[in-house]
Amino acid sequence: MLNLLFQRVTFTPITSQATQEHQSPSRNTPLQTETRQHFQILPIKFLPFGPRMLSNLYQWFWKDEFWFPAGYTWTDMEDANGVTYPHPKDLLATIPLAFILVIVRYSFERTIGIHLSRIMGVRDHIRLKAAPNPNLESFFQTQSWNPKEAQLSLLVNQCGLSVRQAQCWFHYRRNQEQPNLTKFCESSWRFLFYFSSFFGGLFTLYNETWFWEPTTCFEGYLNQPLKIGIYCWYLLEMSFYHSLLLTLPFDVKRKDTMEHVIHHFVAITLMFFSYCCNFVHIGALTLLLHDITDVLLEANKMFHYAQWENTSEILFIIFSVVFIFNRLILFPTKIINTTLYHYTLKPFFGYYVMITFLIILQGLHVFWSYFILSMVYSFVVDDEVKNDMRSDSEEQDTSDEQTKPERERKKSIQYSDDTNSSNLLRTRGQLVLKN
Repeated sequence: MLNLLFQRVTFTPITSQATQEHQSPSRNTPLQTETRQHFQILPIKFLPFGPRMLSNLYQWFWKDEFWFPAGYTWTDMEDANGVTYPHPKDLLATIPLAFILVIVRYSFERTIGIHLSRIMGVRDHIRLKAAPNPNLESFFQTQSWNPKEAQLSLLVNQCGLSVRQAQCWFHYRRNQEQPNLTKFCESSWRFLFYFSSFFGGLFTLYNETWFWEPTTCFEGYLNQPLKIGIYCWYLLEMSFYHSLLLTLPFDVKRKDTMEHVIHHFVAITLMFFSYCCNFVHIGALTLLLHDITDVLLEANKMFHYAQWENTSEILFIIFSVVFIFNRLILFPTKIINTTLYHYTLKPFFGYYVMITFLIILQGLHVFWSYFILSMVYSFVVDDEVKNDMRSDSEEQDTSDEQTKPERERKKSIQYSDDTNSSNLLRTRGQLVLKN
């Protein structure tokens, strides 16, 4: 089945009168005397019969000047004499492949991931459950896991609890959603994919001249053939990011979930435009540059969840150095700089889109670098990495919001509630919710 997905998708081509009137002088092949073939995501005949405006919009979207420099057309991207070029329709294979990756992922997590977690000694902590409360549970499920002060005041009035009791309820309820075992299995799957992707990509690009000298990425552009290794790699990477978006609502909630959504959207857009515009050389280097840091990040998380603290701390330091070097030094100097200053043809719409999203991606790098450097500072100064700096860390089971005098003053005070069979106990300054 996978072999079928990696075969080039073919559709019945449609003709364009505009191409008959304008042919690129860059290549003299017999195909130039034929009608134009649009290498589009879907041919027009697959669109539902409707207003003519939809058809015009579709034709407008695939206009030559949007995707290629002046003087080039889709005809220049036709396969000829055994030479293959990127075609947008190839990316159709990423849709079914994304669903296959979702199935493979959940199968992996429930089999290999579980066994690996046992080998590494991962155990879910015994968590104190929040007492049943329909009003708070409804708010938790439908609106927010961490209500603001005004929202908390309304909830308190509805439930007849104190503000402190409501805060503690949400505290325990959030921790119930973040078991270590689930996070470990999720990270183990991502580690496997990024590890395979990085070394597969490294093997594919190792002998390429532009791998060692990125400034040559645009030599011979637009007529740069597509190699089967890069084609398969692109499809796998794009399918993987599609699968991440599909499973995002079911994954462990993170503090930077919105940033992850932006990152996945930017990554998919960059891969789409780089493939359609035949910027696959610069796109492949970008993928490789990102995969190595993701390998270290997921490995660090796995050891952190397994409580192998020494190994986790070593990996964290290595990850921090590689991340800062790759994302703040190599990426802007080798990728963005090459795209800006070593592209010699006339810029076009697809080129401007690439530049824009590369800069957005760099902005995300700066955002995450700030948090990583904050964690490094805490590690060096306080000799520990603050848990709340981790994107998917669980909250402490102890209450840090109370001051020491308050904890001492309220020590050993007991609250009881016979209606829901739960007791609130304060022992040694900790609020314990007991069912």
